Amino acid sequence: MRIGLLAHPTHGGSGVVACELAASLARGGDEVHLASHDVPPRLADDAQGVHLHVVRGAPYPLFERAPHELALASRLLEEHRRAPFDLLHAHYALPHAVVAWIVREAAGGAHAPRIVTTLHGTDTNLVGAAPEYAPLLAHVLAASDAVTCVSEHLAREARDAFGLTGERAARVIPDFVDTARFRPRPRPTGAPARVVHVSNFRPLKRVPWLVEAFAAAAAGGDAELVLVGEGPELDASRAAAERSGARVTFLGPRRDLAEVVADADVFALASAQESFGLAALEAMAAGVPVLAPAVGGLPEVLRDGVEGRLVPPDDRAAWSAALRELLGDPALRARLGAAGRARAVARFGREEIVARYRALYVEVLRAAPRR
Repeated sequence: MRIGLLAHPTHGGSGVVACELAASLARGGDEVHLASHDVPPRLADDAQGVHLHVVRGAPYPLFERAPHELALASRLLEEHRRAPFDLLHAHYALPHAVVAWIVREAAGGAHAPRIVTTLHGTDTNLVGAAPEYAPLLAHVLAASDAVTCVSEHLAREARDAFGLTGERAARVIPDFVDTARFRPRPRPTGAPARVVHVSNFRPLKRVPWLVEAFAAAAAGGDAELVLVGEGPELDASRAAAERSGARVTFLGPRRDLAEVVADADVFALASAQESFGLAALEAMAAGVPVLAPAVGGLPEVLRDGVEGRLVPPDDRAAWSAALRELLGDPALRARLGAAGRARAVARFGREEIVARYRALYVEVLRAAPRR
């Protein structure tokens, strides 16, 4: 197949999964093109057989910012006319499903590409639900040949928000992890306990909250909190760390993420919302127990007391108590970590999930086109 993927160039779940999916399809013999407004980090060092299209809108004094979405549609249309795409797969509905729809409408005729849209979370329950965007988003979702969601929780939200029922109901295809890359590694003996968090530091990740809860749990001990990533709440997180007096290290974005995660004793999240929780799954694959709030799709990824601990999202005392328990019980950490690794391999491995996406592509191409 000749497939075009549209994705944000981020360390977040949608960007990571799109890149891993593109690389897997290319290794399987498909011709895969990935279009974005920058080079995705997961493909920065090695494109892995994927044709990358980095597209930025042309600057013009009339615009407050260059409209890269229109440039992206134009580039893909040009590429489609050179050699038709069988299918465009939009990761994140806004703007990518809209871009895919524009390309299909402009292409027209028998060779117009089919569209698969994957919803990842905030494109549905935050941005997409805003009245400024909801009518257009509802239209492109209805016009997509198939819609997928990364969790049952998100599928219910999409159904309620956009009426995706019956033959138009969203299918659930979860995120996946490369279990060969994210794997258990030996930790140095005698090293201080290390708690790791990875995110894009957006407000819904609640990194300052996490810093304060960690400080309460680690008071009087030598545990260290390692924060990986960057984003709008980085300065607030640094300020919270200075106020707390706890041992907090900011690593910024890292390409050796698998090694950093595997070096953790506990992986911690404090998100207000997670439609899936890919970072938690990567930690599980590395054999690291996860401490997270019981929100969104996270209970579908890990089970409380089996692969980690799930606590009420706003209960700082419960979060801190759970972390103290994990830090103080190496045997518990080993048991939860081993169970997490087993679950990641059995249910969220790359090969199985990529095969499900490819089967969906074949089904969509065999069906009558949707308009």
